[in-house]
Amino acid sequence: MCRMARPRKPLLSTDRIVETACALVDAEGLAAVSTRRLAAELGVSGPSLYNHFRTKDQILEAVADAVSAQVDLSMFEDGRPWRDALHAWAVSYRAALRDHPHIVPVLARGPGRRPSGLKVADAVFGAMTAAGWPPAQATSIGALMRYFIMGSALGSFAGGFVDDETAYDPADYPHLGQAHLLAERQEKVDERAFETGLTALLDGLEQQFRAL
Repeated sequence: MCRMARPRKPLLSTDRIVETACALVDAEGLAAVSTRRLAAELGVSGPSLYNHFRTKDQILEAVADAVSAQVDLSMFEDGRPWRDALHAWAVSYRAALRDHPHIVPVLARGPGRRPSGLKVADAVFGAMTAAGWPPAQATSIGALMRYFIMGSALGSFAGGFVDDETAYDPADYPHLGQAHLLAERQEKVDERAFETGLTALLDGLEQQFRAL
C-alpha cells in the first residue's frame, strides 16, 4: 500500500490565510496586509492565494467576518428581555472589537455579504421585532447600537492623555489637574465610560418602548 508523504508545510487553506491575515492586522494594521506579505508569512507563492481569494479586499472582508463570528448571540435566543439581551450583546461585541481594533474600519462598512455579520444583524433585528418594536425602529436600534459600539472601539479616551503631570499647566487647563492619571487607568476609565453610555442609551430606548 502506497503512503503519501506528509507535506513539510501545512497545506494552504482559507482558514490559514484568514488567521494569518488577522494576526497581521492585529499587529500592524490594515496596511500590513498584501498578497505578497501574506504569501511570505504562509511560506507559499503569491499566486496560490488566488485559489482562495481574488483580492486583498476579499481577505480583509473574511477577517472582518471572522471577528463578527466571535460575537455571542445566544442572549437573543434564551428568552431574555430585549434590554438585557442588547446589553449582553453590546458587551460581547465590544470585547471582540477591543481585541481586534484595526479591523473596525472594515466592519464599519456594514455586513454586505459576510455571513457572520449578517447573522448579527438578523439576530438583533429579529429579537427587537419579536419584543414588540416596530420594524423601522428595530432597524434604527441595530444601527444605533453598532455606531455606539464601534465608536467605543476606535480609540481610547483615557489613553489619549500623557502620564506627565507637567503637561497640563493649570494656567491653561484649570480643570485637567488629574488628567495625567488617566493613561495609567485607561482600561478602568474606558470600561466605565462604555457602561455609562450603554446604560444611558438603553434607558432612552426603554422610555421610547413604553411610549409605543
